[in-house]
Amino acid sequence: MATPIDISEEGGVRYLHFGSDWIQGAMRIARPWALELDYTREMMAALLLRPEPDWPRKALLIGLGAASLTKFLYRHRPRAKLTVVEIEPAVVAAAHRFFKLPDDPKRIRIEIADGVEWLAGSGEAFDLILVDGFDADARAGALDTLPFYRACRAHLDDSGLLAVNLLGRNRGFKASVERIGKAFDGRAMVFPSCDHGNAIAFAAAGDAVSMPLGELSVQALALRKASGLNLLPTVARLAQWQTCPGGRLEL
Repeated sequence: MATPIDISEEGGVRYLHFGSDWIQGAMRIARPWALELDYTREMMAALLLRPEPDWPRKALLIGLGAASLTKFLYRHRPRAKLTVVEIEPAVVAAAHRFFKLPDDPKRIRIEIADGVEWLAGSGEAFDLILVDGFDADARAGALDTLPFYRACRAHLDDSGLLAVNLLGRNRGFKASVERIGKAFDGRAMVFPSCDHGNAIAFAAAGDAVSMPLGELSVQALALRKASGLNLLPTVARLAQWQTCPGGRLEL
């Protein structure tokens, strides 16, 4: 049964829904390349952890939604090749029609497939894997299992990072975090929840991430200057919640 796709607009923002009031994506119409929702901005904190200007070169996005993350990487990492795996063809059509997803097959490859099955059958390695897949009832299903997280790790290269959108107020949140940590031998952490209850988990494969929060702030300033994305509040929240022992982020 096809997923019902609904589009709404309010206050200059266009929203994507899957047959319910649950927001699956958003775009400010006057700024279509910007990241409108808090959690999408926090997922891009991966760029602070690997601050090289050409990173990532290959990114995998599981779950397209309103294409916010895809468009941001497309614009601000012009050398990146992006693979998007989306199970529902109507979501891809809506992203092109209503959310200005670029039609550039040289840089954006769209795969209509189940993300778990696609990854299991892929031999590719990526610098960055972004997982943001929920159904109309906010369920991640097989995208939130230990075998899937282990598959993500197996498909990351030496600089690889995984970023997963989790629902921090969900009853299964703690178990989700534990599964990610187990798949990555403890090299995982969760950023303090955004205002809307989403929490982003990051995990690293290969090269270590080791940065003082002061350096993260410097990187956040540079990213804001280059892209308009302001992650300084995210870094401040990490410090306030004492998420990083000794004021240092280690993955």
